[in-house]
Amino acid sequence: MRGKWTRSRLSEVLLGIILFVVQLAAAQSTPHRTLLALSKGTHTLATVDPSTLQVIARLPVGPDPHEVIASSDGTKAYVSIYGGGRYHALSVIDLVTQKALPDIDTGALNGPHGLEFVGGKVWFTAEGAKAVARYDPKTGTIDWIMGTGQNRTHMLYVTADAKQIYTTNVSSGTVGILEEVTPTSAPSTQSGAPAVAQPVPAAPAAQSPMNWNETVIAVGKGDEGFDVSPDGRELWTANSQDGSLSIIDLASRKVAATLDAKIFASNRLKFTPDGKLVFITSLRDGNLVIYDAASRKEYKRVRIGHGAAGILMDDIAGRAFVACTPDNYVAVVDLRKLEVTGHIDVGPGPDGLAWAIRQ
Repeated sequence: MRGKWTRSRLSEVLLGIILFVVQLAAAQSTPHRTLLALSKGTHTLATVDPSTLQVIARLPVGPDPHEVIASSDGTKAYVSIYGGGRYHALSVIDLVTQKALPDIDTGALNGPHGLEFVGGKVWFTAEGAKAVARYDPKTGTIDWIMGTGQNRTHMLYVTADAKQIYTTNVSSGTVGILEEVTPTSAPSTQSGAPAVAQPVPAAPAAQSPMNWNETVIAVGKGDEGFDVSPDGRELWTANSQDGSLSIIDLASRKVAATLDAKIFASNRLKFTPDGKLVFITSLRDGNLVIYDAASRKEYKRVRIGHGAAGILMDDIAGRAFVACTPDNYVAVVDLRKLEVTGHIDVGPGPDGLAWAIRQ
């Protein structure tokens, strides 16, 4: 009996050690700061340790994933299931347990694409519905929708206070600026009487689209990838059909310059963290094109493969990640040397990239 008890007890101890090691490994497998990268070819989201550039896990998402964003606390990832406007879902990944959660059905808001997470909510474009919408994870509902009236509302940028939204509208060749306003008065409707300001109760933004205004600015043909400068003064957009770059002065809301960059099939555009350089990718060109933001002139071209899409800046390590879709890898670019220093295999057809930062 003594020998049997000893072996049983030893087995329990060994099992406890194994479970402890597994739990410790799981905790270590999700670092405080995780790189998220989509693979269109395998319909997966890869989580990558930025310190080792090794893939931690590959998690299933829906068909044709295009963009990814993480919640502010870094525990959830949201993926737009695009399908060229056919699909109507956002895939959700629990980054703590590394498991797929039920999809969010966007209903008639088909073709979700651009994503932001601001104010505890998921903001997304719905290309097929010509709209921008907002999903509240706490209530599990889409609590706000606004039409843009523009064709192929594709990418978006939401300011930190959620008061302004910028969109590129590819087929219309426009940039949209949606701005929240607070209605305070309305004119009198009495015939022949002078207009008299009447108080109007303020309505929450989530309940009425009437307290949002839209400014539409014509840019180049096929504008898609864009970014706002770190100082918030300029918006640069890459125009895929005519190869130009449009620069919008956000104070005047006018095009300040149009650059004949000759970057055709341009896909994404990002400022470096210091705002000095602008990176532009093209799905047709094997070069990463870099512009000097101050002079508005081409600074350098870096050979990265046969074409590229998503760009993600790493302000901590001083590098950029570029999804080289035709080459089936993510290129790592040193921001000081402006050279490719490595590659990451996240699966075939990489595209959307994002950070998940655990709070």
